[in-house]
Amino acid sequence: MIGRITGTLAAKQPPQVLVDVNGVGYEIDVPMSTFYNLPAIGEKVSLLTHLAIREDAHLLYGFGSEIERAAFRELLKVSGIGAKTALSVLSGLSVNDLSAAIAAQEIGRIVKVPGIGKKTAERLLLELKGKPVFAGAIASPETPGVSDDVRQALLALGYNERETTEAVRQLPPDLPVGEAIRQALRALSKT
Repeated sequence: MIGRITGTLAAKQPPQVLVDVNGVGYEIDVPMSTFYNLPAIGEKVSLLTHLAIREDAHLLYGFGSEIERAAFRELLKVSGIGAKTALSVLSGLSVNDLSAAIAAQEIGRIVKVPGIGKKTAERLLLELKGKPVFAGAIASPETPGVSDDVRQALLALGYNERETTEAVRQLPPDLPVGEAIRQALRALSKT
């Protein structure tokens, strides 16, 4: 029903944001991966949304990319996974990391997400295996070129998605991969 919201970012209070659209403020829950990529308060923002209508509330969930929204919708189809848990999964793992865990049936990565136990993780891996949204996510990285190589290297070294995204964002463009990784590691060691 509401597929996208575009307006001015009025407030940020993790995991919720307030977007002012011509004088109407929309409260939208977002995964942390989207939250970290939001502009400053007062700037224009556009989020893809998912509207959930319950007996007691109408809730909006926002996403920075179509692949994130599609992953959220697939997670909601898994029995035992509600909207809050789906947001938690997308906050703890990027869509690419989740796709890799599903492809490898790697339960260890899933249980690290707060609110996901072993049985839920097993069900999630079983029910999402073979879903197109997760099969294609690995082949279509969110950040093309050198940035993706740096991102993958930092994730392989054990840095989380938030740290990795912030380090990649601070890199100057057109750096060779090796130098970009060195600069990212230097920036991460200072935090």
